[in-house]
Amino acid sequence: MAASAAPILLIGAGRMGGALLRGWQARGIGPLMVVEPNPGASLLALARSANIRVIGGAAQAPERLRACVIAIKPQILRTEAAHLAPIARTGTLMLSIAAGTSIATLRKHFGRSARIIRAMPNTPGAIGQGISSLYAPAAIAPRERKLAQSLLAPLGETVWVNKEALIDATTAVSGSGPAYVFYLVEALAEAGRAIGLPQAIAEQLARATIMGAGALLAADARPPEALRRDVTSPGGTTEAALKVLMADDGLAQLMRAAVAAANRRAKELAG
Repeated sequence: MAASAAPILLIGAGRMGGALLRGWQARGIGPLMVVEPNPGASLLALARSANIRVIGGAAQAPERLRACVIAIKPQILRTEAAHLAPIARTGTLMLSIAAGTSIATLRKHFGRSARIIRAMPNTPGAIGQGISSLYAPAAIAPRERKLAQSLLAPLGETVWVNKEALIDATTAVSGSGPAYVFYLVEALAEAGRAIGLPQAIAEQLARATIMGAGALLAADARPPEALRRDVTSPGGTTEAALKVLMADDGLAQLMRAAVAAANRRAKELAG
């Protein structure tokens, strides 16, 4: 990395921010600075090993930055946004991964001319296996879009949407989606216990089954419907179970209702 290059400033080094820092360092992206008023031992160790500068507040950041990545919780951002306004007014690209915080809301703090890209990663990004959706207003230059995408790449896949409202939809599907899968593991294990399996074995079977199915999805490019049919023998056990799951009031209806509820709540939070 060029020592003379303007730094990337990260606001917040929690689970997702820390994953970004480690990913940037591994990919040679830098120089790097992070605002963290109460840095933990792991952040300080990473900072020492990777030459990352840790500062206590945005006021200590240099005037020239390549980008400012906002990785703090929405409730914290509401109180800290004013401190980031001087950075936004320099024309620095502001990449926000704060959930439920619209560009219009950020512009109230940063100014109408602020250059903002909004993104929504999900928790598997902490191990580089996530997916992030991004939205950029028309005024954002292609090079800024490319920079934002490269900064989120360490978290996993990226996908652009052409309307900010669709960020709420991606939040309902992929942002909240890992919780749906974790709950499926819980429910599958509980169903196993209900038919007599010991708890430890039921949990091991459920966890390994979901992990293996996910790995198969990643390895096989065919549609999930094709993979499902591979498992389903006519008149067999899987078909019997799917008749329940695929009934009119089954899993598809429940999932539509769940995603719709998450989407409504995302819109409410975005104001």
